[in-house]
Amino acid sequence: MPDVRVKICGLRDSAGIQAAADAGAAYVGFVFFPKSPRNVSIADAAMLAVQVPIGVAKVALVVDANDAFLDQLTANVPLDMIQLHGAETPERVSEVRAKYGLPVMKAISLSSPEDAHQIDVYSQVADQLLVDAKPPAGSDLPGGNGHEWDWTLARRKYWTRPWMLAGGLTPENVARAVDLTGARQVDVSSGVESAKGIKDHELIHKFVKAAQA
Repeated sequence: MPDVRVKICGLRDSAGIQAAADAGAAYVGFVFFPKSPRNVSIADAAMLAVQVPIGVAKVALVVDANDAFLDQLTANVPLDMIQLHGAETPERVSEVRAKYGLPVMKAISLSSPEDAHQIDVYSQVADQLLVDAKPPAGSDLPGGNGHEWDWTLARRKYWTRPWMLAGGLTPENVARAVDLTGARQVDVSSGVESAKGIKDHELIHKFVKAAQA
């Protein structure tokens, strides 16, 4: 069975990118959401993106971004994928995918079995899905909250699109989450930080090793 593919999200500096690449991450993520402690500017992301080694996919996380922002983003940052992490409709996902010519990953938030219908809906329009926990009440962040959730809600016998498990993952629990769900891809942000927005390079290495154990 191939290794679990890991995405390290919310990177903000060269050292973090290097740590993710050295650890064997398949994806690195840049967050473009001002309320997030991991937010980066387009200018900074443009400089960081060119430092990402070939073979590691560069993902831009945006939240309900309009075309004006996406125009600027895609014109300046060499990206491999756009991650839509807001309340984007299936129609908007299709629109972004068609306009920018990049694969689109749509984040889906689960808190009960009833939410799982979104998986079937967005599987029709997105290239990949990111299955995450619903943010806690009052949170300003759609993701990166670091809350463990009922991962069994993401367990499926068949998926029509590649998918990624996110939400509350850490070096200590990622192996259990993979075992529970059968996920072949996982996403982490706060779970490899020493403080909000500050990536811990040792935790990044531990996380990738644990995910692929």
